[in-house]
Amino acid sequence: MSDANRDVGLSTLVAPEHRRSAGAIVQDEYDVDAPWHHHDMHQLQYAFEGAMELEDEHGRHLLPRSLAGWIPAGVRHRNSLHRIRSVAILLSPESVPVAGSGVRILRVSPLMREMIAEAVRWPLDRPVDVTGTAFFAAFACLCSEWIEDQAPLTLPSTTDPALIRALDYVRANPAGSHMAAAAVAAGLSERSLRRRCQAELGMGWDEYRRRARLLASIEPLAETDLSIACIAADVGFESQSAFAHAFRRLLGQTPQEFRRRAQR
Repeated sequence: MSDANRDVGLSTLVAPEHRRSAGAIVQDEYDVDAPWHHHDMHQLQYAFEGAMELEDEHGRHLLPRSLAGWIPAGVRHRNSLHRIRSVAILLSPESVPVAGSGVRILRVSPLMREMIAEAVRWPLDRPVDVTGTAFFAAFACLCSEWIEDQAPLTLPSTTDPALIRALDYVRANPAGSHMAAAAVAAGLSERSLRRRCQAELGMGWDEYRRRARLLASIEPLAETDLSIACIAADVGFESQSAFAHAFRRLLGQTPQEFRRRAQR
């Protein structure tokens, strides 16, 4: 494993002798690009404003306020938080016994958002009263349901250095990314880049770029009042109808439906 991908090991967030079986950590002042690590508790990661990035061994995830990240205990991951209003809810492994084997991206319902906001009453390093105990028991039960409704919003990742350079180029500017420039960034021919995309990612170059563009649309859809047509153009689609078709194919709903649900 390269230095960039080496797991720094267990990160407990709060020392075991001070923490409880469930609680919240407010992360508003965090300004970090965390290294690969894992926890011994389940974690639900959520941003009330702005967006965070979360990555596991299978791909990268962007989390605006319409989405949350579920990270089971022991799962290797890393995240980026840059002074956004966010919170992590930590739960003991036994509270959600069927937690899954990897990161899941969850659609945030109004109920989930309200419960995440309420959870900050009980910081992880302080005693949980009777009300808090009942609250987190209910929260854990609901997590078992929520993690079944995951959103297909993932960009696959790779350890191939040349391909990483090409994909970094696409993510940095999905609207303006072109195969020729990506191939130059990777130091590959266009033909070789297409072949490596399919072999390493399980999807072609065009599909990766399309998904990167769709992911870039999530935050403006959830956080702004920009028109759908403007967002479609900003992320690189030639028309609103092409954007709506691609969005519905990936998420199973139209951009308008996604926006209504995200802004409730």
